[in-house]
Amino acid sequence: MFFNFDNTSHSAKSDILSGLTVALALVPEAVAFAFVAGVEPLVGLYAAFMVGLITAVIGGRPGMISGATGALAVVMVALVSEHGVEYLFATVVLMGIIQIIVGMLRLGKFIRMVPHPVMLGFVNGLAIVIFLAQLKSFQITDETGQSQWLQGDMLYLMLGLVALTMAIIHFLPKLTKAIPSSLAAIVVVSFIVIGLNLESRTVGDMASIAGGLPTFSIPSVPFTLETLMIILPYAVILAAIGLIESLLTLSLIDELTETRGRGNKECIAQGVANTTTGFFGGMGGCAMIGQSMININSGGRGRLSGISAALFLLAFILFASGLIEMIPLAALTGVMFMVVIGTFEWSSLKIMGKIPRSDAFVLVLVSGVTVATDLAIAVVVGVIVSALVFAWQHAKHITVKTYEGKLGGKVYELHGPLFFAAVNNFHNLFDPENDPDDVVVEFQHSRVMDHSAIEAIDTLAERYLNAGKRLHLRHLSADCRTLLRKAGNLVEVNVIEDPRYQVADDLLA
Repeated sequence: MFFNFDNTSHSAKSDILSGLTVALALVPEAVAFAFVAGVEPLVGLYAAFMVGLITAVIGGRPGMISGATGALAVVMVALVSEHGVEYLFATVVLMGIIQIIVGMLRLGKFIRMVPHPVMLGFVNGLAIVIFLAQLKSFQITDETGQSQWLQGDMLYLMLGLVALTMAIIHFLPKLTKAIPSSLAAIVVVSFIVIGLNLESRTVGDMASIAGGLPTFSIPSVPFTLETLMIILPYAVILAAIGLIESLLTLSLIDELTETRGRGNKECIAQGVANTTTGFFGGMGGCAMIGQSMININSGGRGRLSGISAALFLLAFILFASGLIEMIPLAALTGVMFMVVIGTFEWSSLKIMGKIPRSDAFVLVLVSGVTVATDLAIAVVVGVIVSALVFAWQHAKHITVKTYEGKLGGKVYELHGPLFFAAVNNFHNLFDPENDPDDVVVEFQHSRVMDHSAIEAIDTLAERYLNAGKRLHLRHLSADCRTLLRKAGNLVEVNVIEDPRYQVADDLLA
């Protein structure tokens, strides 16, 4: 069963009203991202409809909203400008296939490897990106095609309407929660602008959203190896960005709702949605943190909220484009500003002086890279830096205690993990020139973690062999023994004198 609605009319009502609110907010976003990618507005709107509908029905996170996003649009623009929109559709189809494969291979679980500082940086960075995107509402294009900031009465009117929208969203829930406050704010501000005939820019000033149903069409590209070589790099990048943004948004909603989504199922759903969208003239998409936050804050928790948002959006395109185009941009900008306030982790500012400096650095780094480049690069950079910091810190944990064996010789009792970052410290712990003829390395409190550790043991053995002395390994854990056995001839035979590691009978035991 795809659907799992609560048995209360309030739950269905909340999902439907929340879906309507989300659909209204999706329109300018989809149009704007279509412009960024260099395609027609309907290409973005169709993507928002199809990706949103399919992921809502079969996705792994009820309540999460997907559609055309800016993170994908900035990658698409180069492809569209060089090869045309049909190549974009082919790329989106291949992107979806890659995402399906990732989900089937159950690779979505690796999102759990993203450290918490990276998550905080991701959230804060996206909040800043959403905020900066709304500043375009305060600009106007002059006769020469140049963008200029609003001035005078137009600016004051814009600021006033945005402030009114934000005030309604903030204070209305204190009075009633019968309807989503964001929806009420959009309706009230729209009536004020229309009723008073105020000169405020509307959705229709961006572009017309009128259109028909999306139609099936195989992308008009040559089915050759050359075409594959053109679209494959873009498809891989888009698939990676889409899945990273979707899975991180899923994790954020899990935290907000205290429930748990299914990452691998969401990967497959995103893939199915994008593959389908490519055949129906859409630009593809992924999870949208801004619209997802609107949905959650408006009470939309079930699949019906995402389904409603997609269907409402289609209804706007088919039947109500004239009405939707009358909505003031100021109302939608105010809604998104409230999303920014709700999305940004303000608590992260308070803990900056209380958490390790490395974590604080990663948090700020990921936020900055998200704003400067895109989410995928920011998350990869954050994970790599976090991993390097972790490796550096644990490299210092390799220590040794030495003592004389029961039957003579010297025992080195290691403490801590032996891996690539600790190899240099490991070598400095031993003194082959001055050690006795028999030396035991005790691994009871240590672990051999990787290939570099095996090479370190091999190098240590050579140093003792060259000094005319014998080296014994003792108490290696089962997985360490497996690692050494798999190493084969990478490890000198005389490093491990007892193949069964029954070192209790060892000469020095």
